[in-house]
Order: sequence, then structure tokens, then C-alpha cells
Amino acid sequence: MREKIFEARDLEIQFNLRGRVLTAVRKASIELYSNETLAIVGESGSGKSVFTKSFLGMLDKNGYISGGSLLFEGQDLAQLKTEKEWLQIRGKKIAMVFQDPMTSLNPVKTIGEQIREVITWHFGTDKEEAAKEAVRLLGMVGIDNPEARYKQYPHEFSGGMRQRVVIATAIACRPKILICDEPTTALDVTVQAQILQLIRQLQKELGMSVVYITHDLGVVANVADRVSVMYAGQIIEYGLVHEIFKDPQHPYTKALLESLPQLSGRDRALHSIKGSPPNLYHEIKGDAFAPRNPHAMKIDFELEPPFFRVSETH
Repeated sequence: MREKIFEARDLEIQFNLRGRVLTAVRKASIELYSNETLAIVGESGSGKSVFTKSFLGMLDKNGYISGGSLLFEGQDLAQLKTEKEWLQIRGKKIAMVFQDPMTSLNPVKTIGEQIREVITWHFGTDKEEAAKEAVRLLGMVGIDNPEARYKQYPHEFSGGMRQRVVIATAIACRPKILICDEPTTALDVTVQAQILQLIRQLQKELGMSVVYITHDLGVVANVADRVSVMYAGQIIEYGLVHEIFKDPQHPYTKALLESLPQLSGRDRALHSIKGSPPNLYHEIKGDAFAPRNPHAMKIDFELEPPFFRVSETH
């Protein structure tokens, strides 16, 4: 059995928008174990990024945790209020790789300076030592001639190389948890494969747990140990990757998998999920997916279905 290192329990996140309250995450729960890869999947707008940003205290100013807990190393991160408290966690113990590497990097600072700053900030290392460590990290993420690259700016790098730099920055403090928010979306297919392989290799070397946020089920099948499916701010199904792909139970999970293009079905129309996700400004009655589920029963519009165990891990 692996050791549980992180748990989100019944987390609720709300935003104040023009005097109205939007509940973006509704009592979502996950567990994360040492050295495992967890994928959180779902349509755009299902709450994946908001959910995981709360693990680092990175919600927008009008967002707040309104219920539940985030348990990590014996403390509840949901109770942290100040930036000073969060800086003991963010980057140092839980780090994040964002979707677009160009907006993650400062265009007027050299690549090396940006990595060096992280090391100096968190560990108080002197500039010379931190610079050597930054060069080592650039080599570690597969950038050739790291000494010369240290002095270059983001615009001098390709998209794949910029993403490698962002990964180097994220692992600079040897975090226990690395969150990857759509890390391959802006990259072409061959570079995607290289970045996924790099993250897998670094995970082994550094003993990290990795959380992927994605709606690319091909990536999930390739990298994940366990999968959590998110819909309308809730985790609606979770299990080992082969259980979710081979024996999905929730109608939404089944619909997501049916929406994958099949090589064998070139003459068939591509399946799509009819309708739209619910408006999260309003209180949701019953099952959030019921209006889009052709097999929904009357009770699904009245009561929220209870969780049940399919197996010990599903």
C-alpha cells in the first residue's frame, strides 16, 4: 500500500461575481498517494483548474474556499489565509506547470534568472550556487548546452523548450506534488510525447506524485495510475485507469469515452454529448448530468445519486 500524502475532502469553492455567488467546485474529494500519477478529467469548465489551484492558494481574489478541507502534512491548507503561509507550500512542496509556457515566463528576464530566483527565494542560496543549480536543472530537463541557454530569453526558445523550462522551474525546489495543467495542449504531437516522457522520468528520479489536469483521454491512458472524472464542479467517478476505461459506471464517464474518435469507425458519425453543462450560479437539484443523460430516471431530477463502491479501488 502506498502512503496517502494529500486529501481534498468535500471541498467547496465559490466566487463572488457582480453581486452573485457562483459555486465552481461542489463538495469534491480526492486522495493522492506517494509516487502515483492521478489524472483529473472532464469538459472545459468542469472545475478542474479551479479545484487544483486551491491546493496552492492561487484562486482569484474574488474566489474562496467555502467548505471542506485540504489535508497535507498534518495541516489543513484550506485554513491558510496569508501569502506568507502559502509561500511555505507553493513552489516548495506543491508546484504547478501551466498550460501555456509563454505566459508562465517573464519575457524580459533570462531563462536562467527566472529559475535561479526560485531557488534563492525558497532556500536562501547565494546567487552563484543557485545559478549552478539552475544550469543543472536545464540539463536535467533535456536542454542542450544549458550554460549558453541560461543567458537567453523566452522568445529565443521553441514551445517545447519553453515547456521544459517551466518544468525545470517547477521542480527547482523538489516538490512532493507536481500539478500539470494541460501541459501538452499548445504543443505538437511529437513534442507532447517527449514532455510526457520527461515528466514521467523526473517523477521517478525525484519521487514526486503527479496530478494531470486534462481532457485528452489518450494522455490519461498513457500516463495515469488512477483517474478522477469531474463534472459541474463534482468528482463523479474515480478508480484505477483500467477500471475507468474498461468498466465506466457513471453515464457521463461512458459518454466521454464514447466521444473518443475510433480508428475502426471511420464511416460512423462522431458521438457527442448533447446539451450544455448546468449554470453554476443556480443551486443544482438532483443529478447535475441528468438533463443531458438520455437514460435519466425521474428521481435523477429530484435527488442526487449516492456514491457506491464498484470495487475496492473504484
